[in-house]
Amino acid sequence: MDGQDVEASMVGLPAALILARESRGMTQADLARAMTSLAGAAVSQGYVSKAEAGRLEVTGDRLDLYARALRYPISLLCADPELHGVGVGLVHHRKRASLGAPALRRIHAELALARKQTQGLLALAGVDGTHRFHHIAVDDFDTPADAAIAVRHEWDLAPGAVPDLVRSIEDAGGLVLQRDLGSRELDAVTQWLDGDPPLFLINSQAPPDRARFSLGHELGHVIMHREPDSGAVQERQADEFASELLLPAGAVRAELKQGRLDLARLQELKQRWGVSMAALLRRAATLNVVTDWQYRNIMVEMSALGYRTQEPSDLVRETPERVHALVADLRAQRHDVEALAEAAGLLPDEFVQLYLSGESTNTLPSR
Repeated sequence: MDGQDVEASMVGLPAALILARESRGMTQADLARAMTSLAGAAVSQGYVSKAEAGRLEVTGDRLDLYARALRYPISLLCADPELHGVGVGLVHHRKRASLGAPALRRIHAELALARKQTQGLLALAGVDGTHRFHHIAVDDFDTPADAAIAVRHEWDLAPGAVPDLVRSIEDAGGLVLQRDLGSRELDAVTQWLDGDPPLFLINSQAPPDRARFSLGHELGHVIMHREPDSGAVQERQADEFASELLLPAGAVRAELKQGRLDLARLQELKQRWGVSMAALLRRAATLNVVTDWQYRNIMVEMSALGYRTQEPSDLVRETPERVHALVADLRAQRHDVEALAEAAGLLPDEFVQLYLSGESTNTLPSR
C-alpha cells in the first residue's frame, strides 16, 4: 500500500482532533472558519462538533483539510493520545485564579503534545528515559522541607544556592522545555506519567526569578504528589518544598540576618539566590528573621514601586539543553528534518522553529 492509499484509509480520532485544536487555542468556530477559508466552501461549527463527538468519520479530503487548518500532520490526528501516553492525564500547574478554563485547556494540550514530541525523539535516538525521580510521601512528621533536603542530597547539590535548577533537573533525567504559553497567568506546568521521565514546561513570558521558583514548585509537586488536587494544601506544600530547595534554611537564614533587610539588601540577595525579592522576603518571614510588621511594610513599599508585578532584575534565564542536544545528536547521525518532525508529530517548519532555530525555545507558531 503506497503513501496515498495509506492516507486515504486513515481516520481522524475524536480525542486527537480535540487535543490538536485546543493546542492551537482555537474554538470549534475558529476551526470551522479556518477550514472554510482553506476549502473555499462552507464548513460549519456543527460539523466540527460532530467530528469531535465521534458522530461522523473524518477521512480523505476532509481529514487533509483538518490537518492543514490545524497545521499538524495527518498522522497526529489519527493517533489515540491516551494509547500513546500523551493525553492530559495528571497535570500539575502553578497558576493564578484569573487564568480561564479555555487558556488552561490549551496549555494542557500543549503539554500533552510536547510529551508526544519528546517521546518520539527519545525513541528515535534509542534513549530509554532512565531518570532519578521518585515519590517522597509527606505528612505531619515528614515535611515538604524534608523532601527538598532529601532531593538536594540525592542529587548531590552543594550547600547554598542552586546554580542552575534546569540543569539539575535535566541531570536527574527530567525533560524541560521552554515555551510561550500564551498567558502571564501561569509560569510552569508539569506532567509525570508512569514509565516516562517527568516533563516540565516553563513559560517564556515569566521573569527568570519567578520562573525559577515556579520550576522548584512544580518539582515539589512531582516529588510529593501522585495526584493533583484543586485544594490549597498541595500548593502550600509545593511552595514549602521550593523554598527549602532554593533557599535552604541552614544557609539562607544567616544571610538574611546580616544587616538591615530592606529593598537594597533584598535586591542584592536576589542576585545570589536567583529568586524574587518577594520570595526572599516570604522566606525571611517564615524563618522569623523579620516581624509581621516589617514584612507588611516592605511588601507595601514593593507594591508602591510596582515590584509585585515586575521586579527589577538582570538575572540570566536558565535555558533547557537536554532535548535540543538530543536533536543535535540525531542531526549529526544524518536524520533529516522530515524524519525528526515525523517522529515528533509535527510538520517540518514547526519542528525547525521549536527545536532547531535560534528562537526555538521562546516562540510557538502564530495562531
